[in-house]
Amino acid sequence: MKKITALLVLAGLAQIATAADIVGNAQNAKAKIEMCIGCHGIPGYKATFPEVFQVPMIGGQSAKYIESALKAYQKGDRKHPSMKGIAASLSDQDIADVAAFYSQQTATATAAK
Repeated sequence: MKKITALLVLAGLAQIATAADIVGNAQNAKAKIEMCIGCHGIPGYKATFPEVFQVPMIGGQSAKYIESALKAYQKGDRKHPSMKGIAASLSDQDIADVAAFYSQQTATATAAK
């Protein structure tokens, strides 16, 4: 019984160690942001799928906000087919890296409407 308890404790500790906060690396994101630039990198850009809407500029947003938004798209809490597909392809580390990259950018003024 003591061996089983010890194994369960070790397994729990291992799970806690792997669930530790993931730290984003903006340098690693440069190879991961190609999907983002096409919409979020164009001031004043309006997408037409699934309907016409103003695409937000995400440069300068907080990393926590970007991470939260991407995870909400993954779960389906935020509804946008393109973003859901993109977010679904990202690991937790990818999300942290992309969030770190965009949080270090400066906010860009949108083009005149």
